[in-house]
Amino acid sequence: MNAEMLEALQALAAERGISVDALFAALADALESAYKRMPGAHEYAWVTIDPDTMEFRVYAQDLDEDGEPIGDEYDVTPDNFGRIAAQTARQVMSQRIREFERELKYEEYAGREGDIVTGMVQQTDARYTLLDLGRVEALLPQSEQVPYERPDPNARLKAYIVEVRKTAKGPQIVVSRTHPGLVKRLFELEVPEIADGVVEIKACAREPGHRTKIAVWSNDPNVDPVGACVGARGARVRQVVNELHGEKIDIIPFSEDLEEYITKALSPAKVTEVRPDYETGDCDVIVPDYQLSLAIGKEGQNARLASRLTGWGINIKSESQAEAEAAYGDVEWAEGEWVTDPETGEQVWKPADGGEALSAAEWSEVVAEATTDGAENSADEDGGDEAAGETAGQPDDAPAADADAEAPAADADGDAPADADAPADADAPADADAEAPAADDEAAG
Repeated sequence: MNAEMLEALQALAAERGISVDALFAALADALESAYKRMPGAHEYAWVTIDPDTMEFRVYAQDLDEDGEPIGDEYDVTPDNFGRIAAQTARQVMSQRIREFERELKYEEYAGREGDIVTGMVQQTDARYTLLDLGRVEALLPQSEQVPYERPDPNARLKAYIVEVRKTAKGPQIVVSRTHPGLVKRLFELEVPEIADGVVEIKACAREPGHRTKIAVWSNDPNVDPVGACVGARGARVRQVVNELHGEKIDIIPFSEDLEEYITKALSPAKVTEVRPDYETGDCDVIVPDYQLSLAIGKEGQNARLASRLTGWGINIKSESQAEAEAAYGDVEWAEGEWVTDPETGEQVWKPADGGEALSAAEWSEVVAEATTDGAENSADEDGGDEAAGETAGQPDDAPAADADAEAPAADADGDAPADADAPADADAPADADAEAPAADDEAAG
């Protein structure tokens, strides 16, 4: 009987994955519980089991006024203990075995947060989906499911372990299909270079069901990180895309140069210039006009993913917008704001320097005066330039002086000198004289 009982315990331990020592401890606790339910049982008693002979004995000790055991221990094993305690021991034994199983399951998955598991879809509804992982079930909440993704029953699905909870009914494993870590783990399964640590995934930004961007880096200069992730003819990345049910994946090389990194993150759009602001953590990205919609993406998706990937706020502007802002930047603007007067309810202009508020009519007058003054100043500047020009030039009789200046030229050609009293259009004879040498040259020719 004892040998058969030992074999039964060993078979049970192998079936449930529990050690034989743990079953012996559970059996001792079950017998102790059964003994204490017997009439006349000692308050402080325990059970010992010989693992070789499977003989169990009950020992007890007396207690003092403070509830502490005193004196020697003595054997109090009842004569008919085995037959009476069998039913109670069986119930306690079953309960302890279930507790051992729950503890083993929890320990198996307790340290696996961030790991990937494969389960079979067992049950699905509007609130959650249950995945059968073999010995345990995983809970896939609705918030962790990809929108519009409805897995078929009994379909195999890979999921990312987010949390392992310890409950009275056993471990509760919460998994996700939307976590960015799922993409990283899938690439680790498909790309040996990532599993070996040669290629690293530096950053990952994901919009589940639509698009994912990952930045990869190679610790070996001879290994192309993007090519390693893509694989021959895209075989490796295709496996990941199929597991994610067609979700698009952009793989870009990581760079320590911020401008180059942001430029790559916005691909496939072409970037003209990146202007980072290290104080605010934002940067202005200038793109050609025809690339603006491509850089922003559908509903801003490309810019949003690039911002998450790089950790920088990205403001995308076209070249024409940047030029317009630069032109407006040279204009001096009045500092202040339009506010509502609490007494009259009208809009008034409140200067930033704390000056007197102006109504809309007063503001219009100020603007008109400033415009008029600007025009007058501009006219004065133009008039001053003209007067300066007249002062620097010749007086009103300048044409006569020009005629005198042309007379020696005429003498040099051997013609008669021009009359100093000739009218202002005395250039005509001079022109005629100037053409004479040309005619002589032709005659000589």
